[in-house]
Amino acid sequence: MKRTVFRALTFLVLFPTLLVAQTGKVLDNQSLKSKILKSERKFAIYLPPDYESSQRTYPVLYLLHGAGDDHTGWVQFGEVLHIADKTIAEGKATPMIIVMPDANTGRRGYENDVKGEWRYEDFFFEELMPFVEKNYRIKAEKRFRAISGLSMGGGGTFTYALHHPELFSSACPLSAATGPLSLEDAKTRLARNNQTATDEELQAYFNRQSVLNLINNVPDNQKKAVRWYIDCGDDDFLYEGNSLVHIAMRKKEIPHEFRIRDGGHTWTYWRTALPTVLEFVSAAFHQF
Repeated sequence: MKRTVFRALTFLVLFPTLLVAQTGKVLDNQSLKSKILKSERKFAIYLPPDYESSQRTYPVLYLLHGAGDDHTGWVQFGEVLHIADKTIAEGKATPMIIVMPDANTGRRGYENDVKGEWRYEDFFFEELMPFVEKNYRIKAEKRFRAISGLSMGGGGTFTYALHHPELFSSACPLSAATGPLSLEDAKTRLARNNQTATDEELQAYFNRQSVLNLINNVPDNQKKAVRWYIDCGDDDFLYEGNSLVHIAMRKKEIPHEFRIRDGGHTWTYWRTALPTVLEFVSAAFHQF
């Protein structure tokens, strides 16, 4: 009897510790100095539950926020800590590191501007990615690297994976902005942001930022370079662009998963999408 009581008391003492051990950690005020953007750049990072108790290296998901948010968007509104912990604990996703950069300081967006004066995309690939893969225990190989994001970040997901299919095993745009549909559309977008461009600059910008244009120009030997999961709500104002991308991918015979679910352009929708994203990218991380 005494032994039973002792075991019960020991369990109650250790139980809070066991719960803590099963919880990941989010650091939401990390930063690095960017020479390209001439500023200090912030990012948030999710570290899986066993990160501090092991010496192993982990796959990585770059998770991009939408317009109006910053690197804390997925932390505060997307509940990334709770969702990642739960999905990993259920065995649906492998433990991974999730990096959430800030693309809403200085200028908004994940692209290089039309004049090449603000080069966020160059910063991402030349400074941010090498920095986090050097300072955290990240597996720095294509197979173990994925990208996802919502709205503006979904657009960044599309363009980054299409510009650099050699770097990402999976890409998961959610409710994505799909860029200009035509040269005239590109010109209107630049004017709205008080930017002007020569005809040559306008054409280069369109070629680089139009997801439909990028899809239509994917080389035949690159059609299966990236695993695609595309998700958009049936009430989302970006539904048309995502549907056009789906049709273009079908015509181009680019394998992809395309999901239209009930919902709009809301955090309620994206929180329900994130577990599926974590499960989808984990399938590539597990391949042999």
